Amino acid sequence: MSIGLNASELALNDLHDRFALKRITEPAFFSEWCTDLPDLSEVEQIMLDRVQQNFLDQLAARSIIEETVKMVIVSPLLDLAGFYRAPYGIESEVPIQVAIPSEEGILQGRIDTLIVQHKLWILAVESKRTQLSIHVALPQAIAYLLATPADQSTVFGLVTNGSEFIFIKFDRTTGLHYDLSNVFSLLNRGNDLYLVAQILKQLG
Repeated sequence: MSIGLNASELALNDLHDRFALKRITEPAFFSEWCTDLPDLSEVEQIMLDRVQQNFLDQLAARSIIEETVKMVIVSPLLDLAGFYRAPYGIESEVPIQVAIPSEEGILQGRIDTLIVQHKLWILAVESKRTQLSIHVALPQAIAYLLATPADQSTVFGLVTNGSEFIFIKFDRTTGLHYDLSNVFSLLNRGNDLYLVAQILKQLG
């Protein structure tokens, strides 16, 4: 009988141990987040300034739950990056199951937002409420990337709690490898949503 493990309850070391997962920190492995990023138009920058201000106004008035993060931050970002238009498709609350090697166990969970192109995973987005650090959600998001179809070598993830963002690259070409981008924050000076949007466009 298989034992079901919830992806949200595992630590990063659990994934490393159970799946022989390894982080690759050479810059060349995950260069997509920091090289040759597409430009943003003035209209797009104005839109992103409005999204940032909308979020900061909400954050100043109340704690923000996960659904509000999706509505105020994630949805406009995916729209600007073009993921709501063909050839992409959006799926929400996608159930996943991953067999754990050498164990009678199944890793299970639900991906908040999955972007697909002809059944090819482009990006898995995991959103959390603002009280949670994005580091808490990282193991969960990486676990979801383990559920990528076996014939797909590379997939990307995005984790956000609304105010912070981090991208993940997962690659199974020569083993189960991943790396992380820098952390972007709406509490920094300027507007880090510019870079987040540029990276999303790049990954698309």
